[in-house]
Amino acid sequence: MSGLAVRAAASVRSPRGRVPEGVPAALDYFRDLLTPFGEKPDEELLSRGPHVHHRDLVDLLVADEGVGRSRPELAIVAHALPDVVPFTAVAPHLTEQLGGRAVNFAIGQQGLAAPFTALRIASAYHCSGRAAEVVIAVLEQTTLPTPFPLPLPRETSLTDSAAALVLGASTGEGLGFVRAHAAGSAAAALGRELGEDGTLLVLGPWVTEDIPDHGAVHRVAPGSYCTSLWLELADHWQEWQRDFRRIVLCDTDPRSGRSHVALFAATGG
Repeated sequence: MSGLAVRAAASVRSPRGRVPEGVPAALDYFRDLLTPFGEKPDEELLSRGPHVHHRDLVDLLVADEGVGRSRPELAIVAHALPDVVPFTAVAPHLTEQLGGRAVNFAIGQQGLAAPFTALRIASAYHCSGRAAEVVIAVLEQTTLPTPFPLPLPRETSLTDSAAALVLGASTGEGLGFVRAHAAGSAAAALGRELGEDGTLLVLGPWVTEDIPDHGAVHRVAPGSYCTSLWLELADHWQEWQRDFRRIVLCDTDPRSGRSHVALFAATGG
């Protein structure tokens, strides 16, 4: 069976938020969650956030024609930050919007590694014959009960955002997923992916170390924790597949220090 290739994609940035709802109940939950760690929720921070729910982001992604017409056998939601409302199951909601037949689940608590993990799982499902089409939704909402624990939180302004990839069997010219992996540094993770002509290197905002010399480089502006690479891929995949033979996506998780890489390559032609 051929590998997965991008069939459609969509991005969402800074959508309109909601009037805060359910904050007292959420505060009780966050108090129980944070007290054992010597912290407490910041009620003002939580109240003044945009309150864009994961479900809102999914609805906006599905409103895109290319995503909305997909009827996948597998739907994966990937996120690094929790939803505004605890205990919400968003992957089933995504599945309901896309025909209702997909196996679905969410990947969290992996930082910005979550979308890379989702790609590996999607590829395994497809290669085993269990999913001819897959939708991966990468979600990020920024209404949090405590300041986001990045190395320089006051200098880090995160934006509510989301991206979706529709992946299906490669049947001609397109952009196919090849592999995803991680290493202790960006240079190590990129070691075997660079050096070929026609390669575009897309660096996420958290890559700060020196990397091997490479000709075509696209640097993603700051503004997200885990969605940055996937927003850019959703916006530019069609032009990138025309202009380059290989697309290498790389970002470094600022909390773990591990760097993650995904390789896509032009198919057909």
